[in-house]
Amino acid sequence: MASEEPVYDPSRTGSWLICSTCGTQFPTSDAQAVKTCFICDDPRQFTPPTGQSFTTLDAVRSSHRNVFYPLPSGPATSSAGQDPDFVSIVTEPKFAIGQRAVLVKTPNGNVLWDCVTLLDEETIERITGLGGLKAIVISHPHYYSAHLEWARAFQCPVYLADEDREWTTQSSSYQSFITEAELDLPVAGESAGVRVLKLGGHFPGSLVLLYKGRLLVADTLITTPAGLGSWEANALGEARERPKGLNSYGFMWSIPNMIPLPPAEMERMWAILNKYSFVSSHGAFVKTDIFGKDGSEVKRRVLESMQIQIRNMGYGDHAMLKESLD
Repeated sequence: MASEEPVYDPSRTGSWLICSTCGTQFPTSDAQAVKTCFICDDPRQFTPPTGQSFTTLDAVRSSHRNVFYPLPSGPATSSAGQDPDFVSIVTEPKFAIGQRAVLVKTPNGNVLWDCVTLLDEETIERITGLGGLKAIVISHPHYYSAHLEWARAFQCPVYLADEDREWTTQSSSYQSFITEAELDLPVAGESAGVRVLKLGGHFPGSLVLLYKGRLLVADTLITTPAGLGSWEANALGEARERPKGLNSYGFMWSIPNMIPLPPAEMERMWAILNKYSFVSSHGAFVKTDIFGKDGSEVKRRVLESMQIQIRNMGYGDHAMLKESLD
């Protein structure tokens, strides 16, 4: 990294302002300099009824902690255990949006998928014990949080979509902007089998990450309650098939304000995603994990969810409705 890059120093940045609603860090302690969060003023996000407010990393460190949850290796209804290659990191009690970061273990070193605002000594020690970080990849601007605190602490690059560069609140030589639609992510300078796909939609550069058949989707694909439902047994303990016509994912320009993506955007997203195979998907929050019974089920549910949304938006003759995995 460039020699002028500041070293990680929590005493230097601990008083910097952090948006209480989205968790984004601004490089100043001056409340007169930052009176509103431009990310929350965007129509994809929101400012709560109580109005715009800010806190600091020092304050969050005094009241919150990060908890580590191994990712399940299969659905909760099965006897599946934990997948040691994926670990969710969640701030408790919930802070800001409440998303999880996911530590992805590869033979070349660890990759952090998405980010949370809180970084403290306990978290640094825990991640260092797991092998540290070689790279950070963030899905979209709502999760930019305090990513440069993390990058400086672990001295690793943080990958962001080039299309979403305008949403950064700080510039740094640690930031690497992805221009490709499909990237074989370099981990410690070499390929490790980690693919980053720029699907767009929610933001122009919204990303997903694929590793070992697990698709980490954040908010690029919204995991729905119907997608998480289990029909392994009814009230009498009788197994049955998942009812037809249920979606598993939503495709939204704004999640909190419920503004859907147009069919053309879903079609473009599918053209990229259709090239790949995956056996599970993992959303922005803990317990938003969908597992398939075979190598095509989750992918088929993505396509079916797109078709359900397109059809119910009134596009009954759209070309996407003729798509299939057969």
